[in-house]
Amino acid sequence: MTRSTTDEAAVPPLPSPKERRRLREAKSLSEEEVAAAVGVTRATVRSWETGRTSPRGRKRALYAKLIAPEPAAKPPAVKPPAVKPSAVKPPAATPEAAVPDAAVPEPADLPVAPPVPEAPPAAPPADAPPAPDPAPDSDTRSGAEAPDERRVSPAEAFDELYARTAPGLVRQTYLLTGRRALARESVERAFELAWQRWPEVAVDRDPAGWVRAAAYEYAMSPWHRLRRTHRQPDAPPTEPGKRALFDALLDLPPAYRRTLLLYDGVGLDLPETAAETEASTPAAAGRLMTARAAVAERLPELADAAPAEQSALLHDRIGGLARAEHVPVPRPARAVRTGSENKARLWTRAAVAGVALLIAVTGLTLHTAPTHYEPPISPPERVGGVPPRGGPQKLTAQDLKLQKSLSEQLAHGPERLVPRLE
Repeated sequence: MTRSTTDEAAVPPLPSPKERRRLREAKSLSEEEVAAAVGVTRATVRSWETGRTSPRGRKRALYAKLIAPEPAAKPPAVKPPAVKPSAVKPPAATPEAAVPDAAVPEPADLPVAPPVPEAPPAAPPADAPPAPDPAPDSDTRSGAEAPDERRVSPAEAFDELYARTAPGLVRQTYLLTGRRALARESVERAFELAWQRWPEVAVDRDPAGWVRAAAYEYAMSPWHRLRRTHRQPDAPPTEPGKRALFDALLDLPPAYRRTLLLYDGVGLDLPETAAETEASTPAAAGRLMTARAAVAERLPELADAAPAEQSALLHDRIGGLARAEHVPVPRPARAVRTGSENKARLWTRAAVAGVALLIAVTGLTLHTAPTHYEPPISPPERVGGVPPRGGPQKLTAQDLKLQKSLSEQLAHGPERLVPRLE
């Protein structure tokens, strides 16, 4: 359907960030190709697809036109002879559908048996605009073109990610901490967390990066200093060159060490390194240069090298150091998944038990609480200016004792005079 000049000049609204990435991948375009076509960097394209920013002006029009879905193509007027029976579409889908079946020549290479009666797709009305393809990737994967493709279960996808990234990630974490047991524990803990949040990790742009960030965060936690087994690093390598690099890495501050390992060890670019370390790009660049200078003081061959050669040498030296060290092999993926499920089940039961205990304590408090208000008794206070009581005072214990003794004993001396009445 032809569009007017005004419609061509207007910029269509952009789809959601997830839909932008899906449309780009449906056209088999990489981030670098989109960035080169629009005139931006790869990090900018990634920020558009994650929803952090959105294109504007001319770049918005170019980006929208670049990822716009292909309009539904009209069926060809004359179909060439099909190589496969499944590729032959019914005559009803073509404009020549009104021609009788007898007038359509049957190719000679087709079998004699009648073709499979596929349901012809409903042709859109003439006045309706062609609907865009909603999901080219999903239609291609789940349609008739790939009937034998088996759907991968979440457990199989997790096991594949674990088998591909866990051994190398343990070696990287060892260089970050200098402790073999802590490196293995950090990687297993990161994969347990990834299995608990697998719906989120499975759709992430870089699942391996998600797990790596979780492992690094756990390994660099300062609370490990309180554990006796992780207070001191393991024995350094015996080879002098590798030992110098190992000591130089451990002497760096944790943030600088992590930046150096991600950029020169793993091979991330500067924006990705800054994003994973939660720092700005200039800050990550400053940490990288400082870390390189500190390592170059320990390694003379890096001092006179150019920045590009220095990065390549560091990459080779860090990779050789990680491969030479004998780090413990992580547990099987099935054991990690089982441990993650057991921990999640344990925490769930603990939460339920805590809520039940809170309810019981609240009920007991309500049952034993007083039903009316009782004002508190004020404490006694000494007051002055009160006159003494008049009349005979109350006898004390000593007075009562004296009175009793006087009444029981006989009086000695002259007898008392008793008045008489005369």
